[in-house]
Amino acid sequence: MAMDATEIEQLIKEGITDAKVTIEDLRGDGDHYAALVVSAAFEGKSRVQQHQMVYQALQGRMGGQLHALALQTAIPGSEN
Repeated sequence: MAMDATEIEQLIKEGITDAKVTIEDLRGDGDHYAALVVSAAFEGKSRVQQHQMVYQALQGRMGGQLHALALQTAIPGSEN
């Protein structure tokens, strides 16, 4: 079962409370998304740790309900 972009955004914002999240449905199928997540919580963390934080916020749905997520993370002010 596919996930809605708003559900993905909500889960990330619940898990990373200051996150600014931009979601794009890459194929229009509700199964392949791109996400940009910007949060001060990423400060001092490696890219891998930042991505792990987002995956943790998705509560195990990655690879199941959410088939593919092209993920970009950034600290506020560095996303450009």
